Amino acid sequence: MKNVCLLGATGSIGQQVLEVMEQKPLEYKLISIAFGENVESAKKIIEKFNPTFVSAKSKEIANLLKAKYPEIEVGYGNEGIIKAATFEAENPLVINSLVGSVGLLPTVKAIEAGRKILLANKETLVMAGDIISSLAKKHDVSLIPIDSEHSAIFQILLGKNKEDVKRLILTASGGPFRKNKREDLKNVTVNDALNHPNWKMGAKITIDSATMMNKGFEVIEAKYLFDMDLDQIDVIIHPQSIVHSMVEFKDHSILAQLGVSDMRLPIQFALSYPHHETLSLVKPLVLEEVGTLEFEKLDDERFPLVKIAKEAVNKGGLYPAVLNASNEAAVNLFLNGKIAFSKIEEIILEELNQVPSIYNPNLDDILNTDIQIKEKINRKFNR
Repeated sequence: MKNVCLLGATGSIGQQVLEVMEQKPLEYKLISIAFGENVESAKKIIEKFNPTFVSAKSKEIANLLKAKYPEIEVGYGNEGIIKAATFEAENPLVINSLVGSVGLLPTVKAIEAGRKILLANKETLVMAGDIISSLAKKHDVSLIPIDSEHSAIFQILLGKNKEDVKRLILTASGGPFRKNKREDLKNVTVNDALNHPNWKMGAKITIDSATMMNKGFEVIEAKYLFDMDLDQIDVIIHPQSIVHSMVEFKDHSILAQLGVSDMRLPIQFALSYPHHETLSLVKPLVLEEVGTLEFEKLDDERFPLVKIAKEAVNKGGLYPAVLNASNEAAVNLFLNGKIAFSKIEEIILEELNQVPSIYNPNLDDILNTDIQIKEKINRKFNR
């Protein structure tokens, strides 16, 4: 029995994790959850899975849950999330599917507690890849990716020698605006941007997919997950989202992982690693029905944020933290109707031109910078 600590339980990934867990109730026990403000969804989880500890975003929501479920322990805020991530149990497994920088500190604490971590929170490695990599090695902790692209690479590399790898090839659908010219994006609505052609995801990551910031983040994640140089990581447009990523070896052979566009597939593999178990929730991939698979070169002028993400990591210091914070703030403003879609990129570039000169930031430097950048951007656009 694996005791699961699920962070971001009411979000898109969290809900799909629970769907997979439901298929094998004798293998997984939900012992703790952390969630934001979706109280009704949290109540359903509590009543179906009976976790021992629950953390909510605010004290008000926590008090509401305490009154309704006096038999469970309830926390809130950052302290609550950390407790959910480090909750004492035998054979614990932490699944971090939080969205945003809030996912960084609980990852750190879970690593320090020696927990095996299934990681869907991109910001953990984007903001603090060097720190997380060092901590994971120090505490001998495994980071197993849940992202479909990184799961694909993870599976391909099993049993392979890293020295044989020439490059990693991350595939990108191109999002809802793949065929649009840059000048066409000025009047994009929130609904337009949320209409992803292939994947069912949360709002923030769907917008990141539309701007291609998501793929820039995935390049950074791949660097740290697989200990690769940035010049060994490429992105290619693949509209069908059937090939989830590829690895090219030094002899020029390329191995690919294929599957339907369903996040429950990489979630199940992460849970059952190293086994590929039966998953009735996911339909099989029928190649005859797929027909043609297309691949296109990524246009850096059309989608500049991938290149900008690489440059931020190369510069180091606080650049990755500023990249993430400015993007997170800008996406939130767009989702709330405060700025135009095209303004997201402008805000990111503006902040990257003003990064504080701290070259070896510690965790506090990164977290404080995250807060400062978001407050600065929100003050400017929420007047």
